[in-house]
Amino acid sequence: MRTIRHYVDRRAAEQPDATWLIAPETGATMTFAQLQRNSQDLTHFLMGAGLKKGDKVALMLHNSYQTARLLIGVMYGGFMVAPLNLLAQPSQLSYVLQHSDTRIIFTSAEFAERLEIALEGLDHGITIIAIDPDVASLFEHAHLPDTPLPDVSENDDALLMYTSGTTGKPKGCVLSNRSVCAGGEFTSSAHELGNTDRVLCAMPLYHINGQIVTTVAPLVHGGSVVMPQRFSVSNYWELVAKHQCTWINVVPTIIAYLMNAPTPKEKRLDVSRVKFCRSASAPLPPELHRAFEDQFGIGIIETFGMTETNAPCFTNPYDPKKRKIGSPGTAYGNEAKVIDPANGKEQPRGTPGELMLRGDNVMTGYYKDPENTAKTLEPDGWLHSGDLGYMDEDGFVFVTGRIKELIIKGGENIAPREIDEALLKHPAVLEAAAVGIPDANYGQEIMACVILKPGMECSTETLTAFAVEELGKYKTPKIIKFVSELPKGPSGKVQRLKLLES
Repeated sequence: MRTIRHYVDRRAAEQPDATWLIAPETGATMTFAQLQRNSQDLTHFLMGAGLKKGDKVALMLHNSYQTARLLIGVMYGGFMVAPLNLLAQPSQLSYVLQHSDTRIIFTSAEFAERLEIALEGLDHGITIIAIDPDVASLFEHAHLPDTPLPDVSENDDALLMYTSGTTGKPKGCVLSNRSVCAGGEFTSSAHELGNTDRVLCAMPLYHINGQIVTTVAPLVHGGSVVMPQRFSVSNYWELVAKHQCTWINVVPTIIAYLMNAPTPKEKRLDVSRVKFCRSASAPLPPELHRAFEDQFGIGIIETFGMTETNAPCFTNPYDPKKRKIGSPGTAYGNEAKVIDPANGKEQPRGTPGELMLRGDNVMTGYYKDPENTAKTLEPDGWLHSGDLGYMDEDGFVFVTGRIKELIIKGGENIAPREIDEALLKHPAVLEAAAVGIPDANYGQEIMACVILKPGMECSTETLTAFAVEELGKYKTPKIIKFVSELPKGPSGKVQRLKLLES
């Protein structure tokens, strides 16, 4: 049975006293037996609050002891967990909370004000539960021994992840217990991980990578995770050394930061137990790949995944001699093919087209969005990735571009239209179009081209400050260009890639 409950109960039975989680700031640890009891207590608490199987529970918390516990515990009970992006502004949160039918939000004091603004005007009540994310106890007295837990099957929904799309409105990926577990299983087997392995989680738990690769996978293979509240380049290697991590999971942005910081050798730290560095969420430039391996002596396994596939779907081999730099590897745990977007026919090796995926890890669809589900999922289970690429003769994939015009900044998907619409709110802006531009640290940054209304004036500083208020710093364009016209096709649609030529 591929359910989160199955894996929690299995680990509690087979290795009850083994550590699953370490919170380095407080020193708190959680064993598999504690995780099981905590998950049962949380289930009873939610049942006592009136929630039924399948109801939505949102999390708006930094990485912490309690965040990891809640993430697993909600799914354990048969409810659906919906982690909220901590970078989202109130208007974005309001849409997600309304659309998702969230019943309860667990959060901390730092997000209370933003959530209160987001909840104004919603047509259904949502309970906010503020917690201390670093305490080691929560809901211990909620257990009701005579109350049976809801049954949970592998087909039951477990995770609801909102991801940006080309429309600017986030789409809610519905991920079943089967697909969540498959993501953890594929990670574990592809990287040959076992119960002596320990990973440092530098990825936020509102991101599919942090959830599946560094939280669910150790549950599957019986390993452990060190979970600091945030990524910090200043103490990254200290945590790896102190807790004797055997692998690390990063995105290219983190690799770039680590390249410009003191090395473990310079700090006299022993990181010899690290077997590999896993890179995902955005393409890794080959020159950065080689430079990291040369500087740190740690091999990189480049991978590829999507929210819609529960993170991993392509990976390079565990054997360093079989890896190919510049490629995220071959399909693992799922099927893959390349099709001609024009007619849907499978392309021969070496011919570019759209990457298609099918397997147990693939989502069941978009929540309350049959139209986009039908566009993305074929009746026979094949998923349109929206990515362009080709397969070589060995089955290695090389990604060449994106059909969807998403900007991928530091592994985060940002819809260009969301940027456009925010800038268009300024009274001086007539037209606006955003596009991703190459960036050494983030993979991509944001550039916006703006046409001002006749007779109106506005400086880049003024418009940047306005964008920060509307979008937050992370989604604010790094570059704003004032132009006289935008490149458009016959239908009047802006041709974003041509903005890069301006």
